[in-house]
Amino acid sequence: MSVRPIRLFGDPVLRTKAEPVVTFDKELRGLVKDLTETMLDAGGAGLAAPQLGVSLRVFTYDVDGVVGHLINPDLELSEEEQFGPEGCLSIPGLEFDCRRAFGVVAKGFNEYGDPVTIEGTELLARAIQHETDHLDGILFVDRLDRESRKAAMKAIREAQWAGEEPPEVKVSPHAMFGRAT
Repeated sequence: MSVRPIRLFGDPVLRTKAEPVVTFDKELRGLVKDLTETMLDAGGAGLAAPQLGVSLRVFTYDVDGVVGHLINPDLELSEEEQFGPEGCLSIPGLEFDCRRAFGVVAKGFNEYGDPVTIEGTELLARAIQHETDHLDGILFVDRLDRESRKAAMKAIREAQWAGEEPPEVKVSPHAMFGRAT
């Protein structure tokens, strides 16, 4: 397994709703390992499969020294909210204050298909919501208020990495729907 390139803002895979995982096999466990290694190498609090060009509902997280993953997440959000800084490995070097639920109960599966429930508040809740958004083709800048979103889009256009060609999406000839890998 290995550290893989992270897709940047503008790559179409980041705006595409990911497919549910239906097969819990060695390939999926390899993806979880790659996500984890790439996230840890980049110093992120989370990383979703679409950020590696894989359109599957899988993400990893690293919050307060706890590293984990969740597959096919379903979230229950608290009514209480938090407002604070948020960034994204697909929008490197930029951070803006974003409103999120203060707490979350996330249900899904581990890499072997066993049911998992993760409960968290503050940063863990923020990370889980952020990564689940990635699985729905939503970026954190979409959740900003109008003024902040305008500033974020200006900063993205001016970023050193902006305008780079996204890597070619490879499609398996065996994939029924041409899942990106």
